[in-house]
Amino acid sequence: MLKEFREFALKGNVVDMAVGIIIGGAFGAVVNTLVSDILMPPIGLLLHGVDFTNLFLVIKEGVKTAPYATLAEAKAAGAVTLNYGLFLNAVIGFLIVAFSVYLLVRAVNRLRSSKPEPAAPAAPPMKECPYCYSVVPAKAVRCPACTSQL
Repeated sequence: MLKEFREFALKGNVVDMAVGIIIGGAFGAVVNTLVSDILMPPIGLLLHGVDFTNLFLVIKEGVKTAPYATLAEAKAAGAVTLNYGLFLNAVIGFLIVAFSVYLLVRAVNRLRSSKPEPAAPAAPPMKECPYCYSVVPAKAVRCPACTSQL
C-alpha cells in the first residue's frame, strides 16, 4: 500500500497539481492584499470615507451595546454580525482572480493556435478539351461544355 501511494504521489499530474495549488494560494494572498490595501481605500474615499471591511450588520448585540464603530469593536464586545463588507471584498477579489485566469487561458490558447496550419490540398490537375478548348479536370471523360468524349 505504501508503494502504491508513493507511485500515485510522484505521478506527473499530482506534482503539477500541487505546484498549481501552492502558486494559486500565493496568488490569492496577493489578490487579497491588492483588494483590501490598494483598491478598496480609493473606492471607499470616492464613497465618502466608507471602509468596506467595516460594513456590517449587527444581528445580536454583545456585552457592550451598539453602536460599534468598527467590526473589530463589535467582535470584541461579542456581538453577532453579518459582515457584508468582507463579502464584497471577497467578491471583488474573486472577480480579479477569475479575470486573471481568463487572460492567462486566452493567452495560452492563442499560443497553441499559432501553429502553422497544414497547406490546402493542391488544385486537381486540369486538361484542355481538344474540341472546344475549354479547361476540364484531368479525370473527366466528357467535356461539360461540348459533351464530346475525351
